[in-house]
Amino acid sequence: MPKDIITTKYGFQTTKSRSIHMSKITGKDTKPEITFRKALWVQGIRYRKNYTKILGKPDVAIVKYKIAVFIDGTFWHGYNWKEKKRRIRSNKEYWIKKIERNIERDQRINTRLNEMGWLVLRFWDFEVKKELSLCIDKTIAAIEKRKKPLQI
Repeated sequence: MPKDIITTKYGFQTTKSRSIHMSKITGKDTKPEITFRKALWVQGIRYRKNYTKILGKPDVAIVKYKIAVFIDGTFWHGYNWKEKKRRIRSNKEYWIKKIERNIERDQRINTRLNEMGWLVLRFWDFEVKKELSLCIDKTIAAIEKRKKPLQI
């Protein structure tokens, strides 16, 4: 445990040390994102990372085929939320409100991007860690589907 994290004898962090710990959490270039991008690159798929020209700044944007890929953290984006929210103990009101806003924002972004003609793929960080090839396969399948001319 880093020196700046102060833990009480009961194993809980103080408010100051928790704040320091939380400030070190990054929103981009996480290990799952980097792993996913490297795997795409090996497959010959070119992309933009943290693409700011569309809503939501997707972690990976395959602009040629209008595919936006988000790799969501399980806590921040509410994986298994109905069960998880009951287990939050400290600052419960704040965290429930925050995570539920994130979930709503993700849904709004999905809808808007779809309206703009983008295909949205969302993977949980644990899926990328444990089933990377499946995530890559789904992405490649989406690209292949986008390559085919529209049937009229």
